[in-house]
Amino acid sequence: MTKIDQVLHSGNSHATINRDPNVQRGELGVLDLKLSAPDGESREFVATELHPRAEQLFSGAWSACYISAFEIAASLKKVTLPSDYSVDIQVSIGSVGAGHCLGAQFTIRAPGLATEVVETIAHLAHQICPYSKAVHGNIEVGLNVVTA
Repeated sequence: MTKIDQVLHSGNSHATINRDPNVQRGELGVLDLKLSAPDGESREFVATELHPRAEQLFSGAWSACYISAFEIAASLKKVTLPSDYSVDIQVSIGSVGAGHCLGAQFTIRAPGLATEVVETIAHLAHQICPYSKAVHGNIEVGLNVVTA
């Protein structure tokens, strides 16, 4: 697996399940994306730039898929997720010698759960998520867990 020597561009996404129709929406110059998942629930990305880079689009699509896989993994482990859990993914493109490659950094926020529990769910979710499976072994993927 190739690791990025120097990051050239990054795209970030923040995914959470929005069950509150009164949540603050994007400001002028940004848009809200509502993506649907196979389970029928929608995933919302609030305040996305009007002209997102490919890295941001990939991170958005990946996080929409991954947050569903994270819920499935938690269910399989019989863990109840906090209502305010979220997944942030930063996808970066960088240089490696004369070439380029991708890297990803996941930050999962699950207040009140033990770090080890979230890590276990996160790793299982990568085995379930089609995006994670597609890039497995091809790009470096880091994990940061926030439980406070």
